[in-house]
Order: sequence, then C-alpha cells, then structure tokens
Amino acid sequence: MRRADLGDADCGIAQALGVLGDWWTVLIVREVAGGTTRFDALQRELGVSRRALTERLGALVANGVLRREPYSRHPPRHDYLLTAKGEGLLPVLVALQDWGTRHVLGQGDLTATAEPGSAEARRVHGLVGRRLPPVLLPRHDGGAEPPAGTGRWTVLYLFPGAFAPAAQGLPPGWADIPGAVGCTLESRTYADRHARFRDAGAEVRGVSTQRPDQLAAFAAHARLPYPLLSDQDGRLAAGLLLPTFRAGGVDRFKRLTLLVDPETVIREVQFPVTDPAGSVDEMLDLVRRRSRPQAGATK
Repeated sequence: MRRADLGDADCGIAQALGVLGDWWTVLIVREVAGGTTRFDALQRELGVSRRALTERLGALVANGVLRREPYSRHPPRHDYLLTAKGEGLLPVLVALQDWGTRHVLGQGDLTATAEPGSAEARRVHGLVGRRLPPVLLPRHDGGAEPPAGTGRWTVLYLFPGAFAPAAQGLPPGWADIPGAVGCTLESRTYADRHARFRDAGAEVRGVSTQRPDQLAAFAAHARLPYPLLSDQDGRLAAGLLLPTFRAGGVDRFKRLTLLVDPETVIREVQFPVTDPAGSVDEMLDLVRRRSRPQAGATK
C-alpha cells in the first residue's frame, strides 16, 4: 500500500510523497538529473544496496517518473531517464537544495552569494572534473542548445537576473539582497571582452532562470554579442545542484562562472563572485592558460 493510499486523497503533497516514497528515491532522481543513468553507476554514487535500488527504480518507472532505454541486449542493460513527469520534479529538487542550504546548513539569511569556505562553496568547487548534464536550454533569440558545445572552450556565467528597464523592473528588495546587483555590469563586461575570449579559443554563454523573452529584452538592451540561455525549468540547476536563492517568486542562480573544456567537462569554477566585472578578466586569464597547451598540441 502506498503512503498516499492511507488518506489525504485530495492532497497533492500526500500524493507526491506516495510516489517518491523515501529519501533514497529523491536522491535517485537527483542523480539521474545529473546524468548518472545506469544501475551500477547509481549504486556507486548512492551507496545503496542493489535490492533497494532495484525496488526504487522499478517504482519510479511504474509511476512514470523514469523510463528505461536499453543500451545493451546481451546482457540486457538499461539507462534510466527522466520522463516529462520526472522533469516536473526538477524545481522541487532546486527548492529542496535552496531550503537545505539556507535553513539547515545556514542561518536563514537571504543571499545571492556565499562565504568562500562554506559548504555551498565546497560543493560548487567540487564540480571540477564533472561533465555537464545532457540538457538543452532555450536561447534568448529562439531555438535551444546545450549549455556548452564540443570542440571549443565555453565560459558559462550564471547570473541572478538582468532586466531591461523598459521591459521589466527589478524584483522587490533586489538591491538589499547581497550579491544580486551587478548582472548588467558583468554581462556588458563580457560583451566588451567577447572578441578576446574568441581569440583565446572560448565561447561565452550567459545563463539565467529568467524566461527567454525577458532575456531577449535584456540582450537587446545591453547589445550582447553572445547568446543568453534560459534555465527556467531548472534542468541545469538540478543537474549540477547549483546554488540558488528565491526572489520575486523565482528561483534564481547565485552568481558563479564555469569554464568548460571542449569535451564539456568543467575545468574551472569561480564562486563566490564578489567582483562581477573583475571576475571577467580573471576568467579571460584562465581561458588563455587553459587553451594554450591544447593549441600547441595540435601544431
């Protein structure tokens, strides 16, 4: 009998818990969102018994949260992938991550940044060596693409929110949130340095949880020569457990920058970013140092 069968038939929270079952199930969804999709890899990452993992994967498939996709017939092996129903859980993971960081690991303060030695900062810097999850994000100018392409280095700067004055005002209390202000300055500094990043072998991408139309208005206002990507559904945020905060009724990225290599592996992390403009020049130096050996190796 599912927990939701015990009562609260009209309560969405009870029904959701009836599907998710326990904390292992939530962690399985977290790992799959991050690109860990095979049984042995899931067991290794979670440290759960094979029996417990089998039971929970079976329940998630039965409830339509995951689907199986075969990658081997002999012996039969499957990838476990999120369905559309499963992707609907991603904002829940983002909200849980934010709540745990703010109210369990922290003191409950609303902030768009973090202390350098905090658990949040350690988690983000632990992304070095990890491959980006296979997600597609809408562009501000139409279409969708992965956060980073193959064959070139990519600078992904993630920002809380940037607003075109004529299209959208600042969320209430925005200037009072530590670390929130500076997105326009950061974006325009990347625009000013765009040619230098390209000469160094890197593309620039900005990522926010704002809607594509909001990003389009800002990109036009700031005259940005590179695309802005929308993670409004939380695919990248949940896949990498990126730090967020909630303001204006929206889960937003805390300011951070990732340097991704041509194989879509994260090689450098800037977090926390306390100087939005200065961090751009620091990242340009990192790109130059990282790309030079590869360029020399191809000669």
